[in-house]
Amino acid sequence: MAIRIALFNHKGGVAKTTTAFNLGWMLAAKGKRVILADCDPQCNLTGMVLGFRGATDLEALYKSPGVHNIRDGLAPAFESRPAPIVAVKCQPVVGQPNMVLMPGHIGLAEYEVTLGIAQELSGTLVTLQNLPGSITFLFEETARKYNADYLLIDMSPSLGPVNQNLLMTSHYFLVPMMPDYFSVMATDSLASVLPRWRAWSKKAQQQLILQNATYPFPNVTPKLLGTIVQNYRLRSGGPSKAFQSWVDEIKAGVRDKLIPALRANNMLLPPEAYARAGAPLDKPLLQMSAYNGLIVRSQKYQAPIFDLTDAQLEQKGVVLERTKKSMKNFRRLYSEGADKIIGLTNNASGT
Repeated sequence: MAIRIALFNHKGGVAKTTTAFNLGWMLAAKGKRVILADCDPQCNLTGMVLGFRGATDLEALYKSPGVHNIRDGLAPAFESRPAPIVAVKCQPVVGQPNMVLMPGHIGLAEYEVTLGIAQELSGTLVTLQNLPGSITFLFEETARKYNADYLLIDMSPSLGPVNQNLLMTSHYFLVPMMPDYFSVMATDSLASVLPRWRAWSKKAQQQLILQNATYPFPNVTPKLLGTIVQNYRLRSGGPSKAFQSWVDEIKAGVRDKLIPALRANNMLLPPEAYARAGAPLDKPLLQMSAYNGLIVRSQKYQAPIFDLTDAQLEQKGVVLERTKKSMKNFRRLYSEGADKIIGLTNNASGT
């Protein structure tokens, strides 16, 4: 069974998509078989991986025969079609044979209301019993088809029913952040929201009607792998003074609010698991400066920020050398982050 890792923060603009792509690539480079699942209706990950430049590119993919995206994969359950859910036909990722993409679809947002009703009333309405477990079933079928080790879930910045389901049915989750006031607020908010979501999932796991459904609701408890703090300006080898103050506030919020709330709801691994993996919870699992021009080149060439060629960078002289030095540092950081994730997910079960 593939390990499902959700990347979630309801604060937008924290580089969830960039992180999913680069972290997935690094895990794949280390020999793991990875599926990137684009569950954000904005489909930024799909566009980035496949190099799409407009709606017509997506339309061509959607009109091709078969199940090619997450919305069509869920349609048998959400639209009561007389057909079972089957694995999505994933798209290859150019340059990384160990990784594939489960494309997103803007129409996934259309299922929000129906799923919300199902998650509140499925214990009493038999017609809705298959919906809460359908996303996990689709993920498992697709992961089985591709013999995946990891399934990374890129989520939208919202607190809607789809995200509630995605996070509470994952084995693990990461919380990307930016060093700013809004991420500090989001940390406080997550300390309140995630326990409520966990209370809902515990109740759902106890309902026989959901356990006996065609697509059973999974019995998992998501565990925090860590936070990711990124996209700050450097000065003297570290964050500038202004950004460092926000980093410190985020760390304090994680330490004093988020971690205690998660611990009280069994959403943390044992302390020794973090210690063995070299990933103490009082520090970000990954902390990185701004990608600057690298992100534009990464998107243009569908390549990770640490694997761009000199030709793709289109730079010369001192500027090129400085950029290559940054790339080398990003490669080291993503490699260390991937090793920590492998260690955490090998050392302890997320169920």
